[in-house]
Amino acid sequence: MKPKIAIIMGSKSDWPTMQEAAEILDRLQVAYHVEVVSAHRTPDKLMSFAETAADNGFEVIVAGAGGAAHLPGMAAAKTRLPVLGVPVQSKALNGQDSLLSIVQMPRGVAVGTLAIGGAGAFNAGLMAAQILSLQDAELAGRIEAFRTEQSQSVLENPDPRA
Repeated sequence: MKPKIAIIMGSKSDWPTMQEAAEILDRLQVAYHVEVVSAHRTPDKLMSFAETAADNGFEVIVAGAGGAAHLPGMAAAKTRLPVLGVPVQSKALNGQDSLLSIVQMPRGVAVGTLAIGGAGAFNAGLMAAQILSLQDAELAGRIEAFRTEQSQSVLENPDPRA
């Protein structure tokens, strides 16, 4: 099956964070494509990737970047697809720089911004799957099962000491 979700990141060092998006997609049995596409080091590659993403069968882009974090915004500027931005935690400002770079987009260039770090990447993967589930009843069922499992694990073990 051709992947409908692209997980892109600014550098290989972003993979430990972005791997969280891949984790939930694997769990939900959703195919995805992973690629390093740097806004600063390979801008032509970024433009080409974003401009052709829809033609290449992608329906959602999950884009993670740290520091100046221009990747999600630039991707969103060059595609009609929804772009979910993940601020990767940076050493200098603990990810706040990444968050502000992604969340403060100008009017007319929309990026859905998630939380800083692994939780944000996981939720971006989940949200990408939820978007696809609008037209995929089987995937919607797998998402419901995931949510039920989450709830059950809390109900079955409510004692924080255990």
